[in-house]
Amino acid sequence: MAKQLAFYFDSTACTDCKACVIACKDRSSLPVGVNWRRVYQYVGGSWMPSQYESRTMVPINVFSYSLSIACMHCEKPLCAEICPAKAITKDEQGIVAIDTSKCIGCRYCEWACPYDAPQFHEELGVMTKCDFCKDLLAQGGNPACVDACVMRCLHYGELEELRAKYGSNVEIAPLPRADITLPAFVLTPHKSAQATGEGTGWLDNLPEEL
Repeated sequence: MAKQLAFYFDSTACTDCKACVIACKDRSSLPVGVNWRRVYQYVGGSWMPSQYESRTMVPINVFSYSLSIACMHCEKPLCAEICPAKAITKDEQGIVAIDTSKCIGCRYCEWACPYDAPQFHEELGVMTKCDFCKDLLAQGGNPACVDACVMRCLHYGELEELRAKYGSNVEIAPLPRADITLPAFVLTPHKSAQATGEGTGWLDNLPEEL
């Protein structure tokens, strides 16, 4: 494989507007409940007695940051390894894709992926996921989510070039360890970002947003 395309995300600029989510759903005509791209809002903080009144608790160490997440087009995709129908493959650009004509809808890939990327389309009876807007790339365009980002915090490019420019740390809460699948993803962490496995916060999204 000559190249590995990857998404870049700047967590310091994201305002949680979810324009990328809507653009993805619109471009691919996704039904309610199927979101190939999601924005996670990770929040946290604690409480301490007020210095003026010990019976009154005040918040401290409050933080909040967002992560725009889709398929990571991993270098070691567990979804492809576990698929009994061999319906999931990586192409010459490193894009992980599902051949819906082969998919049997067993949902094994959904259970294996730590990023919740493959999602079941009930009407079609098959698994679906982000395809990096390959048709738009072929026409010289950008992925729909990239063009829709109001704050321009979503970009894409060749993985090694993005890593050389922005670094390679993608292990921040609530993301899993990178060595599980070797995600083709690069990000600039928010100043309040906590390390994977050490996060003290929680997801503040409504169920329908995930």
